Amino acid sequence: MFSSRGGGGWGCLPAPPPNPPRPEATAPAAATGPATTAGTDDAGRAPGAGVRAGAGDTVGAARRRTEAFPGDPAAWSGLARAAIEQARTTLDAGPLDTADRALRRSLALDGDANYAAVTGQGMLANARHEFAAAREHGVRGTRMAPDRPDAYAVLADAEIQLGHYPQARAAVQRLLDIAPASAAYSRAAYDLETHGRPGDAAIALRRAVDSAATPDERAFAEARLGDLLGSGGDPDAAERHYRRALDAAPAHPYAQAGIARVAAARGRTEEARARYAELVARTPLPQFLLEAVELRRASGDPGRGGEGAALAAQVRLARADGGPVDPHLALYAADHGDPGVAVELMRREWAHTRSVIVADALGWALHRAGRDAEALPYAVRAAGTGWRNVMFRYHRGVIEQELGRPEAARHLREAAALNPYYSPPAPHRADRNG
Repeated sequence: MFSSRGGGGWGCLPAPPPNPPRPEATAPAAATGPATTAGTDDAGRAPGAGVRAGAGDTVGAARRRTEAFPGDPAAWSGLARAAIEQARTTLDAGPLDTADRALRRSLALDGDANYAAVTGQGMLANARHEFAAAREHGVRGTRMAPDRPDAYAVLADAEIQLGHYPQARAAVQRLLDIAPASAAYSRAAYDLETHGRPGDAAIALRRAVDSAATPDERAFAEARLGDLLGSGGDPDAAERHYRRALDAAPAHPYAQAGIARVAAARGRTEEARARYAELVARTPLPQFLLEAVELRRASGDPGRGGEGAALAAQVRLARADGGPVDPHLALYAADHGDPGVAVELMRREWAHTRSVIVADALGWALHRAGRDAEALPYAVRAAGTGWRNVMFRYHRGVIEQELGRPEAARHLREAAALNPYYSPPAPHRADRNG
């Protein structure tokens, strides 16, 4: 069976909407194949493979508007939003620099009542994984215009990533009240799933599909439905939604990863490996690379391959730059590298991001470093919202087993029951039957 470990996989899901990777996430792509281009051409288009039609056109149109109206702050904030959306839909962080420059220009022209630029700053901060700053911009935006939706979307995303779940739910509810559209329903679905209500989350995601205004909104909601159903152990239903996502946006990377995951769950290992190889060559996110590494290990290949080399390079960059850390990098270091490095990275992340995803990753890193007594409180914290997350349950059970806790067997059985297609990394499997 296949281990699907990371955000967007059948173990742990991302908060919507997905943010582009930090720049180091694409830097080592040469280790696995052709790199996704991090820069933009003169029209603002990212020429890397996998860019969906329309993203560059929107940025180009916004850029032309700034050339026609260079003194209009709204034109510059419009360029920033187009660039952020391009980064989001292509998973290429390069356009974020364009967005940053455009927002600075917009605020220089109007620094007093520029709601679009303030919320744009929040979107940019979320995209760069600077969630505390994003929260500040979101709060400021809600005070500037309490009946406009964008600031509540910024605030909801930031609060989720910071682990402020009641505040995130309040922001999502306000967003639903003001603008009950696809973006609001997608965020509501994540809140519901995180709090142990997958059935209600599926209803919200179906509403997100029905209310989608763009192909990318539809693709995102369909892919999330695939993730939700896959995490419940239904690969057939998951595949239907992944394919619908690809019908809406043929290069959608999370849907492509989902199809690879389905192939692995059905025992079509070579097909799955080929799909991952194609995906990580274009979009070398830590999540996709880690899933590819663990599929390689599960299929009996002891080597780390190009995917492992790319992850190792990203771990080195994360240690060096001192910025936010993708938890998938820590999971890779914990299981396939140096657990002490994983602890270092996740302690740094925990200092400012208290989400259940970070709690789980820190707890697992401590376990792999042989520090189970320290690990357990983080595993318990990860379970605090009631999320029916197979990976969280398994990690907690293993840690409790090492500590001789009687509840370990129950949590390991629960993990097996949540999703029979979940398989931990081969060297670290526990007896889940108790």
